[in-house]
Amino acid sequence: MASKLAKTFADPLSESNPITVQILGICSALAVTVQLKTALVMAISLTIVTVGSNVVISLIRKSIPGRIRLIVEMTVVSTLVIIADQFLRAYLFEVSRQLSVFVGLIITNCIVLGRIEAYAIQNPPLPSALDGLGNGLGYGSVLVLVAIVRELLGSGKLLGFRLLPEAYPNNGLLLLAPGAFIVLGLLIWTQRTLIGKFDTE
Repeated sequence: MASKLAKTFADPLSESNPITVQILGICSALAVTVQLKTALVMAISLTIVTVGSNVVISLIRKSIPGRIRLIVEMTVVSTLVIIADQFLRAYLFEVSRQLSVFVGLIITNCIVLGRIEAYAIQNPPLPSALDGLGNGLGYGSVLVLVAIVRELLGSGKLLGFRLLPEAYPNNGLLLLAPGAFIVLGLLIWTQRTLIGKFDTE
C-alpha cells in the first residue's frame, strides 16, 4: 500500500510529468515564467487547487449523480480558484496583477479536471490528495525551472536580486514568448531523453 501511494505521488514528478510528458498546462507555463516570483505563486496556487479539488471530489464521489458529474466538478474547482484568487488580491496584490487572468484560468486547466476525472472520482481521499500534490508539484517544478532560466539569463536577476555581473548583456529573447518556447522545448527534450519517452516510430 505504501509503495503504491509513493508511486502515485512520485510519478507526476518524473515519468508522468503533466507538462514535459503529458504536454498539459503549456499556456500558463509560457505566460507566467518571465519572473520566478510569479511562477512560484502560480505553482502554489495550482497545487492547492488540485489537491483540494481531488480531496473534495473523492469524498463526495459516491453521491454525485452521473449526469451532473462535470458540473459538480467544475463547481468545486471554481470555488477553490475564486478563494485562491481573492487571497492573492488581498495579500499579494502586485503578484496578482502580474498574473492577470491566469490564476482564474486554473478553472480550465487540463491538469486539474484531468486528475479529478482520471483519479479522484475513483479513489479514496488520501491517494487522491497525493495524486493532486504530485501533479501540482510536477507542474510547479517545470514552471520554476523555466522561470529561473528566463529571469536569470534574460535580466541577470533572480527574485529581483542581481546575480550576474552588471556587464552581462541581458538576453531579451528569453523574456519574450519565443524564449519561453525554446527553454520549455529543451526541458521537454531533456526530460523525455532521461526517461526514454521519445517516440521511436
